[in-house]
Amino acid sequence: MCGIAGYYGYSADEAMLKAMSDTIAHRGPDGEGFYTKDQVGFAHRRLAIIDVAHGQEPMFSQDGKTVLVYNGETYNYLELRAELEALGRSFVTNSDTEVVLQAYEEWGEDAFDKFNGMFGLAIHDTKLNKLVLARDHFGIKPLYFASAGTPDSPALLFGSEIKPLLATGKLEKKVNERILYRYLQFRIHDEEAATFFEGIDKLMPGEKLVLDTTTGEYQISMYTRFPEELKELAKIGTPYSKEVIDEYRRRFTEGVRLRLQSEVPVGTALSGGLDSSAVVVTINKLMQEQAAATDSLGGSQQTFSAIFPNSINDEEKYADAVLDLCQGNVTSHKILPKPSEFEADLLDFVRTQEEPIISSGPYAQYQVMREASKHVTVLLDGQGADEMMAGYIPYYFAYLRQMKKHGQYSKLAKEMLSSSDILFRLARFRIFGKLTAKKSLSISSLLRKSFTSQYKNERFSNVPDNLKLRLIDDLFHKSLPSVLRYEDKNTMRFSLEGRVPFLDKEVVKYLFSLSDESIIKGGWNKRILRDATRGLLPAMISNRRNKIGFTTPEAEWFVSMKEKLYEIFLSSSFEARPYWDNDAVIYAFEEYLSGKSAPNTMVFWRLLNTELWLREFFDEPEIKAGIEGKSDYIPNADKQLDITVDADGKTYRRYPLRTEVFYKETDLDPAILSYVKRFADGLPTAGEEHLKATTGTPWYLFISEKIVAMTQGRSIPVWDIKVSAAARTLSRFVVRNPGGIGLASPWSMQLAIEEVGLPRILWASFRSVIGKFQGKKGVFYEVVGHNINAIDGAAGYQVGTSTHSVKYAPKDPDGVARRLSAKVRAALPEELAKNFAGTAIMDANDLGVVVLGHDTALSKEVLEGIFKDNPQGQTTETTPMSLVFTQN
Repeated sequence: MCGIAGYYGYSADEAMLKAMSDTIAHRGPDGEGFYTKDQVGFAHRRLAIIDVAHGQEPMFSQDGKTVLVYNGETYNYLELRAELEALGRSFVTNSDTEVVLQAYEEWGEDAFDKFNGMFGLAIHDTKLNKLVLARDHFGIKPLYFASAGTPDSPALLFGSEIKPLLATGKLEKKVNERILYRYLQFRIHDEEAATFFEGIDKLMPGEKLVLDTTTGEYQISMYTRFPEELKELAKIGTPYSKEVIDEYRRRFTEGVRLRLQSEVPVGTALSGGLDSSAVVVTINKLMQEQAAATDSLGGSQQTFSAIFPNSINDEEKYADAVLDLCQGNVTSHKILPKPSEFEADLLDFVRTQEEPIISSGPYAQYQVMREASKHVTVLLDGQGADEMMAGYIPYYFAYLRQMKKHGQYSKLAKEMLSSSDILFRLARFRIFGKLTAKKSLSISSLLRKSFTSQYKNERFSNVPDNLKLRLIDDLFHKSLPSVLRYEDKNTMRFSLEGRVPFLDKEVVKYLFSLSDESIIKGGWNKRILRDATRGLLPAMISNRRNKIGFTTPEAEWFVSMKEKLYEIFLSSSFEARPYWDNDAVIYAFEEYLSGKSAPNTMVFWRLLNTELWLREFFDEPEIKAGIEGKSDYIPNADKQLDITVDADGKTYRRYPLRTEVFYKETDLDPAILSYVKRFADGLPTAGEEHLKATTGTPWYLFISEKIVAMTQGRSIPVWDIKVSAAARTLSRFVVRNPGGIGLASPWSMQLAIEEVGLPRILWASFRSVIGKFQGKKGVFYEVVGHNINAIDGAAGYQVGTSTHSVKYAPKDPDGVARRLSAKVRAALPEELAKNFAGTAIMDANDLGVVVLGHDTALSKEVLEGIFKDNPQGQTTETTPMSLVFTQN
């Protein structure tokens, strides 16, 4: 297993290849190789699995005229090698890579259809002047590409991931909004060649791209008839029998055995479901028989399971039943993903997937792969069985409609009766939802019409009434491609090779040649797999009806992660996106947390995932909060140190001090004193200008009311505020602006109502309207009081808990000012302390300034004039305090 990348259309550029290679180092930590010739360049990262000592890439043919970079495994390579040797070919390595290369030399592009395995490959054929890209029959291994040149100078970039294409700097990063719309609206992705990145596509399963290196023109086509073969085989309908079950068991067992071929340790993912359990018990049987290739397992089969104790998603008892059955031949590893870990891993998880995904479920797999990589290099998984053997409930309905369509009413009645428990459970769930009067959440209600109206003609549908055609469609378009993306990204993130034995080409062909009853019969899906493993599997798994799989308890996690989700949903970037209505999203999230709406967390996940994906791949990096990067003696960006105040004609110098983020737990007084002392200690080396400006002159300490209120416990998380209809309605009439949210949020409006009462708020609103007609400003706050003006709403442009909390005005600001002034005078050297003239608690933003409390001799008019231009940082500048020195 490896990672590949490359280009056509550029002269030898190893620096670009190195940049591409570095982005996929995780896919191949065991080796790196490059190749350039004419306008073609290849980069290769190797994860050594077979013929570890040899098989390095790029690999050259014996005449040096054909070059291959290859990501994958060809499990029938020994069979193909023997066939090639019979044709007179000789080999210098024992690798499957050389078999792939020589197969191409012998059969050309027809060779790809002979491979039974997984691959994404690139071949430079200098004899025929071709660059050939190809992807395996199921699309287990990815291969992305993008046209990067011009009509006069064509170019092509390709890679196992999207990151190496972006790393070239040759592409304009742009969102494919049509694909994004289909994901948000229909909850689908990976069904077509287009990706979420405009201009970047992927080869679909069984496709090849052939580029003429003399012209730069390329064509994409299928190298196989595999999907058509499955449709043709489906018409055979071999009757279900014991012989059919035995043959399927034999073929499936051989498919598993082939995927144990390795020179490095192999393990197995075990969810506790039917599919992964079938793989584990089949391997256990092969070990008991001492079958070929089982030496890769070592002394025992290592299994890896994600468990969620006390959660509805937990499958530990099923996994334990399999482990008990395999006792003596198995070593179990159990992983317990936690919401705190998910929160910590969230950005890396999004970065790993490269494109949005439909739920947080694959994070459980991410965790499993991380742990597995500490013990093994290859991991077998159960992916693909659901899509070929009707593992999901909607397949039942397709089968029932098929029987109705063909007039098989007697058979339909029997099947419905046999499936009654499944149908009843589904009906009960829907009826219960209606009886509890919980609103169902539709993504449509959250998306902006200006966005959705552009794609009103987009449609999504499934094959409604033909079981096998539905399965084939899902195998190559609707379902499996996304599952395989998770598998590839999660395994390769941790330099682990994932193998999927259910996706053995020959096994799948055999399955589709059987009657539909091999897939669904008597209300049981995956009928042939259940029967083929009966006696190997515990009965509680063979007869299991419910399906969970590797997933997370998302509904439970989102409640415990509400602070993180609010932080994202309230962020400035989320609010500014053109795709959704920020207020509607937050209101829906509140309804979900309060239990008023059905827990459709997949809707929130899609929004969350999209936002984090946009930040990761498109947004410019934000300035990080913290004390680094700004001296105490320079102004904030676009601000000045000095200001002349009209009220007294004097000039004042303001030094904003950068601090750590303040929280409720911060001890205000020692924190304030530490920053004042830091300023004083730095003066001797600050420069002559600053020494002169601060010597022998009255000076003051100005503090933002935010940090005072916060450390007094006057900051309330939005989820603890029960918003009334009046608050939600009134807040809509308050204009939002970059300078502060104020009462423009329903939470801050609710606090204002609780502070002075709804009648007073309504009266102030009425007076404000009259005042505007009279040309007066600030009438509202004159009526309700400046304590209401000082209420700060949750705002994404702030830092720390301010992003998701609302703050009252501080208590006793005059008393706080006196207390801090006394401590400042006691803590500083005499020459500074004797000129200290007091503290002011300020509510300042770009719209205005209010003095909430002070102990200075200056008038409020002068104090407000000193801060007229709001020199302190209100956002990520984290400068909530200033030292102000009189200059004349």
